[in-house]
Amino acid sequence: MRTPLQRGFRTVPADQSTGWMSPSVRSVFTVAFVTVVVLVALQLAVRDHLHAVPWLALPPLVSSAFLAWRWVVAVGVASIVGFFAYLWILYDFSVLTALNHPVDFLVVGAAVAIAVAVSVVRERDDDRLRRLTQLALVVQQAILRPIDNRLGPFDIAARYVSARSGAEIGGDLYEALDTEYGVRIVIGDVRGKGLDAVRLSSTVLGSFRHVAFERPDQRRMVDDLDHAVARNADEEDFVTAILLQERGGTLEIVNCGHPAPMLVRDGVASYLEPESMAPPLGLGPSARELTVRLQPGDRIFLYTDGLAEARQDGEFFPIRDRAWSLIGHGNVGDGLASLETALRRWVGGPLTDDIALMLLDYRPEPD
Repeated sequence: MRTPLQRGFRTVPADQSTGWMSPSVRSVFTVAFVTVVVLVALQLAVRDHLHAVPWLALPPLVSSAFLAWRWVVAVGVASIVGFFAYLWILYDFSVLTALNHPVDFLVVGAAVAIAVAVSVVRERDDDRLRRLTQLALVVQQAILRPIDNRLGPFDIAARYVSARSGAEIGGDLYEALDTEYGVRIVIGDVRGKGLDAVRLSSTVLGSFRHVAFERPDQRRMVDDLDHAVARNADEEDFVTAILLQERGGTLEIVNCGHPAPMLVRDGVASYLEPESMAPPLGLGPSARELTVRLQPGDRIFLYTDGLAEARQDGEFFPIRDRAWSLIGHGNVGDGLASLETALRRWVGGPLTDDIALMLLDYRPEPD
């Protein structure tokens, strides 16, 4: 069974976001229409003491920032009709006298035309961004393939948390494979953003998916990945990464400049840090393995530096303090969902960087 790459990331079709059934469309249109009525009533109340008729140009201009062009036309028509109705009442229901104000009609009419043009251009840009966002999601899904819920002795959940609602995509990566050498996992983060980062991320994942089935020694895998990055990256580019391998209840970890994974055991969270950390991929890391003996119920939490750097008023998100309450129990998928919710509440605004998350629950089958 597969899990979706990104939960909650969904592009709303244009007809749903701009039609009358959209609450935002109804709200903005209602406010604009009520504003027209209020302006007309105000002008009738003050009569000759205040010339507020040109203010009727404001509702269509303001609504052009929020509504589709057809709704802007409706607001504009309401402004023009309201203007005419005011003059018609003011001059004792004389149509000819009411029409004898060409300058005011021209001001309101020009405002309506400008508002419609602005709305058309904005809709075109929104549609372009929507298509680019859909394309970015497809690209990301093609690179970060869904991971099986169960691999070897692990229950696994992975989650990609995007910092943006637009089309920019990052270079965070992860993969988990069940090989003859055991379950092998990689999580990493490419320096930089955009297509260059995605291309390098794809290079690392493609190389990992090949060598994971070919190299019995994890340290040789690191050498292969390092060479792949060095061949395809610019001089200042690199990839921080962690490689994990589970065999017979033993977890072997190689950390190449990446935030340390976390072990959650019996209500206590601790970082799995080597004595010395190797440089990132692309900078010639000398692989050093950290070996951990796993116990049933152990959870291994992996993440990219977007989580480590998330902060509120300069204070970092307390990953370790809240690890047990968020990801230490329940199923792994719900744990990552709870963590993301808590993170967004902590930050209280947009994230500054994309985040890749992976949670492993060690549940070996009984002999």
